[in-house]
Amino acid sequence: MKWIDLPPVWLAAFAALAWAQSVYLPAGLDFGGAWADLAGGLLVGAGLLLMALAFAEFRRHRTTVIPHQTPSSLIQSGIFSRTRNPIYLGDALILAGLILRWDAVLSLVLLPVFVWVIERRFILPEEDRMRRSFRADFARYAQKVRRWV
Repeated sequence: MKWIDLPPVWLAAFAALAWAQSVYLPAGLDFGGAWADLAGGLLVGAGLLLMALAFAEFRRHRTTVIPHQTPSSLIQSGIFSRTRNPIYLGDALILAGLILRWDAVLSLVLLPVFVWVIERRFILPEEDRMRRSFRADFARYAQKVRRWV
């Protein structure tokens, strides 16, 4: 059952809700055509790029990317020097991009809900594990680098 409680599953569920809203409950609202498609594509692309950069750092440092496990090292280089959670930020950008692409105006409310869920289910427990494992190093890192941007 633990495989269900992973960020990509949550992203897929929220994306499915946004898609369903766009198809079954459009409410006559839209973002305005081509610009929304372009912006949506750029957001999805930016989210995928952030994730790729993060995965590269995880691989380079030979530590786990699995959220429920404690990493063997504290990554502070690359994209992690700009944001403590590039993969979760990428997830949020992908969801925002899909909402724009699908003209799912009413689903904009899902974005802050998604961020809240990810923060409560994954980020806070991960940071707690890292705080216990890396103590002063994590405290300095958290002071220097913001959680999201």
